[in-house]
Amino acid sequence: MFSVSGHTIQWLKPALNEEKWEFFSHPDKQGFYQRHGIEWERLSSAFDGGSLEPYPRSDRIRGITVNGAYHSYDDYARYLAKAKRGYRKSYNAMEEALQRTGRLALQAPVILCCREEALLFSGYRRLCLAWNYGMVPWVWLVPLP
Repeated sequence: MFSVSGHTIQWLKPALNEEKWEFFSHPDKQGFYQRHGIEWERLSSAFDGGSLEPYPRSDRIRGITVNGAYHSYDDYARYLAKAKRGYRKSYNAMEEALQRTGRLALQAPVILCCREEALLFSGYRRLCLAWNYGMVPWVWLVPLP
């Protein structure tokens, strides 16, 4: 017998301007941008060329390793469940809303892909929410020329 969840998440195209902090201030992501010569203008012009893609729980998408895709439960326990309260707060709010209503509409997490390397640009908590409820989330996959 199988248990089936009645929860659903509708994934929407994200708004890049709401994720500026990830580009300009996130210390762990700067190396990716520097290695690939990614500037905000380049990302902005490529962003609309992205597409919604399913992202089953994994460290890879389309066979390419995704840096920062902490996909295992141990990763979740380390980076989110035991994180400082401020970081967990938005996850807890999403989870509570999903529990109360059974459905959410969320901006899709963003993955940047440049050559044979990818980066989870934004949306780790949104990924975890879907993964923890047995759902396959959709991400906005942005190929960077």
